[in-house]
Amino acid sequence: MAEERFSLKDHLFNPKKIEYLAGLLVKAYPQFDAEGFSQDVLIEFPHLELKQRIAHITQMFQRYLPSDYLKALDVLLRALPPELDPTKTDDDFGDFIFSPHADFVARYGCDSEYFEVSINALKEMTKRFSAEDAIRYFINAFPSKMREVMMELAQSSNYHQRRLASEGSRLLLPWCQRIVWSAQDILPILDQLYSDKTRYVTRSVANSLNDLSKIESSLVFEALERWEKSAQQVHKEIQFIKKHALRTLLKKGNEQAMTLFGFTDPSHVELADLVVAPSVKMGATLPFSFQLNTKDNALGRLRVEYTIHFMKANGKHGDKRFKLKEFDSDDPILNISKSHSFKAMTTRRHYEGRHQLGIIVNGKELGRLDFEVIF
Repeated sequence: MAEERFSLKDHLFNPKKIEYLAGLLVKAYPQFDAEGFSQDVLIEFPHLELKQRIAHITQMFQRYLPSDYLKALDVLLRALPPELDPTKTDDDFGDFIFSPHADFVARYGCDSEYFEVSINALKEMTKRFSAEDAIRYFINAFPSKMREVMMELAQSSNYHQRRLASEGSRLLLPWCQRIVWSAQDILPILDQLYSDKTRYVTRSVANSLNDLSKIESSLVFEALERWEKSAQQVHKEIQFIKKHALRTLLKKGNEQAMTLFGFTDPSHVELADLVVAPSVKMGATLPFSFQLNTKDNALGRLRVEYTIHFMKANGKHGDKRFKLKEFDSDDPILNISKSHSFKAMTTRRHYEGRHQLGIIVNGKELGRLDFEVIF
């Protein structure tokens, strides 16, 4: 029997979740037609992907709640569960089932007439589930006014609201529309948050810098240098932000990022005995091994990665890097063995044909071998 594949959309949005949501709405609004709402929501779910399900629930809110926006919003706010524990410091994202609440505000309340009440609603909703997507509608509609709002959020006593300031203003936030702001708009917000006491917030700050590194990397290095000089008391957290913010540049072998972490030119390292299985069947794993020798005992800090040059549909290759290890070398000879899985994935489609595996040390590829993927 084939193994059943995990479905994120069914895990997050399913009959039990909709029943829970409808029950909260009935308590806040007794005339709410919970049965009709649930039926109309669920009947479309088999045809909808995750974000489409959020939008569909939002449309059902409009159908089953009062037609007046302010009255409907009042119901949604009163139907919210208690806010997430404000004393936690990380990994408290909330329940996805409350994402349609903020989506409702973005779609029907992003208007100058409702600006203040809508922003206040998002401030409450983000304490149950991040309103990072919804608030971007307001940034694009009211870019000047939202600078003040986001700076206020950055100084909130509630860390979910502080995270909303950084996550909602990310330049390349996944699954979300792009915002009209530039680096000059977001850096003052991040300046308020880099020394935050909660990892949930500082990880978001790092993610924002990582986005910026793909657009204007010099500004990222400038910000990190400025923060490091002014925040000795949170040195450990700055190191976390630095590593997380520069992860894309490190993968690309950016020389400035490499040097910042002590990864120097690997001319003193020699790749030897690279062995890769000549072929791998789809669904199996590809074993490979190699040896690194340091010349003249010139030991140092090493970042070792491998890259797979995947065959694409057009017959060309596209590469993806995978980290193996980072360490301070104290041995002139290092033997490494690894296997790479070619199991079916929802995020990557595999194609039959010639692939290549390369070994990368401190951003430089030292060697490469071919192998075949067969179906």
